[in-house]
Amino acid sequence: MPPVKVLFLCTGNSCRSQMAEGLLRHLGQEAVEVTSAGTRPAQVHADAIRSMCEIGVDISSQRSKPLEPFLGQPFDHLITLCDDAQQSCPAFPGVSQNIHWSIPDPAAARGTDKERMAVFRRVREDLAARIRLFLAGISQKS
Repeated sequence: MPPVKVLFLCTGNSCRSQMAEGLLRHLGQEAVEVTSAGTRPAQVHADAIRSMCEIGVDISSQRSKPLEPFLGQPFDHLITLCDDAQQSCPAFPGVSQNIHWSIPDPAAARGTDKERMAVFRRVREDLAARIRLFLAGISQKS
């Protein structure tokens, strides 16, 4: 069976979508083909890399990508991770299912390093829980 193709979309493609891409690749392994993009891509956030490293998932080689190269490509699932991206996302005719997860932007966290990292960890764990449920759902369909 071919891998399920998933595109995570966020505004900056610097935190949530990068973390989700790394988690799904790690947890889904050969069952998924995953990428991420942003409506206004920025550099991958250092704290996103650090928080993922804490659980043994290395996203340091991932890069922020613009949405445009993916327009028209077939995806089984398009998952938007922020309300901004959901509202500004163009139509994807090749997408079988659109999913929206409204997740707060950890890059907006303020405070000490410890306080900011706590926010990144919460987002990481939220994404991991949602991705596990997502994987359980797609494995039931196959």
